[in-house]
Amino acid sequence: MRTRLAELTADQKQKFLPLAPDLAIELKSPTDHFAELLAKMDEYRECGIGLGWLINPETNRVHIYRPGRDVEVLENPLEISGDPELPGFVLDLREIWEPNI
Repeated sequence: MRTRLAELTADQKQKFLPLAPDLAIELKSPTDHFAELLAKMDEYRECGIGLGWLINPETNRVHIYRPGRDVEVLENPLEISGDPELPGFVLDLREIWEPNI
């Protein structure tokens, strides 16, 4: 992120930054509109997101966004790995899929 920030002009740094985070995790709540979350993740990808996860507890699906690749959809994974973008980072999804454990 620092290298991308350093490439911006002084004027760009004074406004809304045209950057996406290295990692974005969106967890759909019951009141969220899924289409809006998909649009947000597409916007992150257009801005250069390193890795994005859109987690939908209603369907037990995870949409994975990576630069230059099609969106990958996982059905009912117990965990998701940040490799290779975030080596060693793993998110356990069991409590999200079954929140009353």
